[in-house]
Amino acid sequence: MGNCHTVGPNEALVVSGGCCGSDQKTYTVGGWAWAWWLLTDIQKITLEIMTLQPKCEDVETAEGVALTVTGVAQVKVMTDKELLSLACEQFLGKSVIEIKGVVLQTLEGHLRSILGTLTVEQIYQDRDQFASLVREVAAPDVGRMGIEILSFTIKDVYDKVDYLSSLGKTQTAAVQRDADIGVAEAERDAGIREAECKKEMMDVKFLADTKMADSKRELEMQKASFNQEVNAKKAEAQLAYELQAAKEQQKIRLEEIEIEVVQRKKQITIEEKEIVRTDKELIATVKRPAEAEAYKMQQLAEGQKVKKVLTAQAEAEKIKRIGEAEAASIEAVGKAETVYSMISQQTSSEGGICTYCLWQVSR
Repeated sequence: MGNCHTVGPNEALVVSGGCCGSDQKTYTVGGWAWAWWLLTDIQKITLEIMTLQPKCEDVETAEGVALTVTGVAQVKVMTDKELLSLACEQFLGKSVIEIKGVVLQTLEGHLRSILGTLTVEQIYQDRDQFASLVREVAAPDVGRMGIEILSFTIKDVYDKVDYLSSLGKTQTAAVQRDADIGVAEAERDAGIREAECKKEMMDVKFLADTKMADSKRELEMQKASFNQEVNAKKAEAQLAYELQAAKEQQKIRLEEIEIEVVQRKKQITIEEKEIVRTDKELIATVKRPAEAEAYKMQQLAEGQKVKKVLTAQAEAEKIKRIGEAEAASIEAVGKAETVYSMISQQTSSEGGICTYCLWQVSR
């Protein structure tokens, strides 16, 4: 079994050892690595920038003047695999203070050696060149340790015999002298140059004003053209927006109409069902009783009609029978009178009643 080890981007993780006596080493910068228990060793080395302040006191220059020089150097361990392995061989297990001490001694040694080859003027007047020379000379040595010099600058240069101060005074006097001569020459040339400059200034001003007017006119024209395009695009966008809004409103209205149609259909269905129910209710509560009452009245009317007809028929039959009876009676009376007359005549003529007359009387 083992553990998973992680480091940030400012550290390097070194995993060494392994099974069967392996001497393989794994370098991980800002990541993770697996390590077996009892078989592998885990160590870390910093990749952060280390600030050094090399200082060389009373070092004689090429002219024999003792100077004290201090500088500031920024160094760090390089992350290239081969150079990182060199740094691990040199400094793995050491603290940051110990690493700084080794690199500081190397830089100070090279600083001393270079100071002995330069004059005071070269060191004092061109510090950047001096610092660049120290960095170039020291870089290969510290590079073989896996260390990179990011920057090296000279912080201060001074001496104890006021050589630099005297040199400064001499240079200051020379500079003052040159400054006075320069001022006089400058004042002499100033009048001549002033007139020329005024003329040139007027010419330049005229050209500048002309160009400015042209530029302003072109700018106004471009702004007008741009505003026209912008307004056209705005109008197109507004029309497109209104068209799209109208389409959306039309869609919404169509959907509302469909909803209203569906609701109306449902309402019609409900109303139809209500009509059917009402019809059934009316049929049950009004029509059926009314039909029954009408049928009753119809039957009663037909009964009265039949009754009247039968009564009339009976009355007519009665009148007919009475008429027939009266006619028969009249006829019988007539016949009787006729017979009686015949009998009377026969009796008076023959002295007796004939059989026919009796038959007629019997009828």
